[in-house]
Amino acid sequence: MKVLVHGMGNKAKIGLLLLIATFMGCNTLKRVGDDELLLTKNSVFADDEKVGDETVRSLIVQKPNSSLLGYPLRLNLYNLAKENPDSSFQSWLYRKEKREKRLNRLLSKKQVVRLQESFVVKGASEFLKRIGEAPVVIDTSLSQKSVDRIKAYYNSKGYFNNTGSYEIEKSKRKKRAQMAYRINLGKPYVLDTVYLNILSPDLDSIYKSTLDLSLIKKGDQFDLAQFNQERERLTTLFRNTGVYNFQESSINYDISRDTIKASDDQLMEVQLNIQNPAGTSAPDSTNTYKVHRFNNINIYSDYLIGSASDSLKSITYEDYTIFYNDKLKYKPKALADAIFFENDSIYRDLDRIRTYRQITNLNTFKYPNIEFIADSTDTQLNTNIYLAPRPKFSLNLDFDVTHSNIQQLGTALSASVITRNVFGGAETLNISARGAIGLLSEVAAFTGETFTSEIGGDINITFPRIWFPIDTKKVIPYYMLPQTRLLAGTNFQQNIGLDRQTLNTILSYNWSPSLSLKNNLELMNVEFVLNRNTERFFNIYQNTFNNLDEIADDFDDDPQFSSFFETESNPEDPRLRIPDGANAFIDSVRTNFVPVNADQLSQVNSIAERQQRLTENNLIFTSSYTFTKNSRVDLNDNSFYQLRGKIESAGNALSLSSSIIPFNENDNGQLLVFGVPFSQYIKTELDYIKHWDLGGSEVFAFRSFFGLAIPYGNAESIPFVRSYFAGGSNDNRAWNAYELGPGSTDNVNDFNEANLKIALNFEYRFPLAGDLKGALFADAGNIWNVFDNEDNPDAIFSGFDSLTDIALGSGMGLRYDFSYFVFRLDVGFKTYNPALEQSRRWFSEYNFRNSVLNVGINYPF
Repeated sequence: MKVLVHGMGNKAKIGLLLLIATFMGCNTLKRVGDDELLLTKNSVFADDEKVGDETVRSLIVQKPNSSLLGYPLRLNLYNLAKENPDSSFQSWLYRKEKREKRLNRLLSKKQVVRLQESFVVKGASEFLKRIGEAPVVIDTSLSQKSVDRIKAYYNSKGYFNNTGSYEIEKSKRKKRAQMAYRINLGKPYVLDTVYLNILSPDLDSIYKSTLDLSLIKKGDQFDLAQFNQERERLTTLFRNTGVYNFQESSINYDISRDTIKASDDQLMEVQLNIQNPAGTSAPDSTNTYKVHRFNNINIYSDYLIGSASDSLKSITYEDYTIFYNDKLKYKPKALADAIFFENDSIYRDLDRIRTYRQITNLNTFKYPNIEFIADSTDTQLNTNIYLAPRPKFSLNLDFDVTHSNIQQLGTALSASVITRNVFGGAETLNISARGAIGLLSEVAAFTGETFTSEIGGDINITFPRIWFPIDTKKVIPYYMLPQTRLLAGTNFQQNIGLDRQTLNTILSYNWSPSLSLKNNLELMNVEFVLNRNTERFFNIYQNTFNNLDEIADDFDDDPQFSSFFETESNPEDPRLRIPDGANAFIDSVRTNFVPVNADQLSQVNSIAERQQRLTENNLIFTSSYTFTKNSRVDLNDNSFYQLRGKIESAGNALSLSSSIIPFNENDNGQLLVFGVPFSQYIKTELDYIKHWDLGGSEVFAFRSFFGLAIPYGNAESIPFVRSYFAGGSNDNRAWNAYELGPGSTDNVNDFNEANLKIALNFEYRFPLAGDLKGALFADAGNIWNVFDNEDNPDAIFSGFDSLTDIALGSGMGLRYDFSYFVFRLDVGFKTYNPALEQSRRWFSEYNFRNSVLNVGINYPF
């Protein structure tokens, strides 16, 4: 086929394209009758102005078939299904059980094949119809229904005299048409005088104190949505100023117009009615809404449904009476701090919500039950708070099976034991252990091992308060759900990499001023990284070794350097011995014993510095603050943004203490703690995500990221575990993780990293069939070195000119929603590769051979 296409002339190619287009067009109209019209577009006009408001457009009942880049994919899939599958399939399915016994006796071989083919055709047809989409043929009854819905919408906006109609605009293309909905709005109605009819004196007083905040004002155009918003505002207002039992249904409006005035007068009089509680007759003024204050506040600390309360013991703490069985298991202060009601204070719904949230935040009780009982005066509230404890202990087990380019098969088992209310203050202790073992793939054969193993454990304790010597309640009150987390853990990794061991200690604070704002302060994060098998460096980082060995090729014939090489495996092409020969060659080059040119010396120095940085042990002592704001309301909200900012400082506390504590120094003048030079740097990150809901389950998502870490003082570079990398399933999907950059370098190292990163991601998400979604994406970004000890100019960010090193990947993906998680499959193509020469950077690798397939869980951003 390729030979035929390449051998065609231009006219033949054009003819072929026209033939394909004709075929596609015919397939689109396959199920459209001769007297029917396929709907291709909807337009709405209000007073001859085109309406783009998605709220209005969503009122249209009939919508055109969905399309992918203008192509009606689902419609054509539906049309591929056989219209009337062989009717013999029905009897075949009906007699399924019987045919297994009688098939050979009753049917010939050809009949069996024919029925089996019918089964396959029927199944394929049903599948195509299920994932496809039937043609949307214009139905005038539905068009009129759409007109009525649009008119009703504009009625709610004050255009009570609007008129509407629809027009079918036939296309020049066969059996296709567009729908145009036209609304003549007329003159809008405007609110005039607003009268009050509030039966409760308390409510009347509260309303008048906030009259300037009312959403219903004289001179405003009538808008039903604003009336509903005003009802919600008043309900929230009353329930937060003492009226605990107020019902929104007590609010209604009488709206009238003086028909004696001129016919063109559009003024409307409004009366706000706030009635008595439901079930109270209107003239009865004794049972009106009243402001309530708290009287008795009772806490039942170990409440069981159906248990008798007369046998409970009790103590009084501050404003609260705490009831318990036998022995009080909780510190009274811990319970009191979770309750936001106070004696003689007015009821506020906000305090009720905060109490629910803080009790849940304790992670010690099930969802609480709060009961309010008004006394005989109907102005005092007796409050009962019932707390049902969670189990003291709980065990969690997880088992995972994984596969990667390093492990053919990996298994991991983790277990954690949770102990609640450890010290009586609703603290939670979590002790976890994990272990993993994996069968190494051929890619990892350089390690000389068959299996990889990992074992680790953590001790994590959470306090439902800020654990600090100074009282922070005024700065971070309990309604902000404060938490203190103290963690200590270790991890051992063997038979892969450098057999790394890590020790971690974290002291952090979390609090949330609102549902959309979160703060995290890591006062102390200490990480000690011990590389236990550093002699395997050149086995693992093979690209680095190959670069060094290529330089050494110029000297493998010189007898005085023969000790650097091994010849047993390949006498014709000796290679540096690992690790002794490679290390000796580096030392000889840097001491001028081996004569090399300036470029080779620079490469060897760079390799030596990288080897030192990746094999040296690290002590990272950091403090950081992270601020997160997320405007998302719930999981169905597809129009939101998220902003995350972080600043991190490492080594400053140790540096300041060096004037008091006499630290040892190494040959480079670095201060040592436990024999290890501590890292010192400042790091900042800014991450912004924005989603736009395009309607019809279509979403456009955008992400931008900027990160910079600057070493100084006791360090010349950033620790590998705290540096940035580019590529991978959640970054630039046209490159594998650690493969892109730094700058315009071409995958110089096995794991490329740097201390500056810029990333931009764009993704258009759309439905395909049911829970199957599609995506088109473009990922841009790169990493660079800056303000560190890197010498390669291609890897260094030197100004705005370096932005030409930003790589661009694009591609497509599939997502399947399993409700609990989303399985994601993406294929990325290198669209602009800064590592290539200028003339080849655009699209030269835009093919499947150079593409990258990514498998991920959930959306990348």
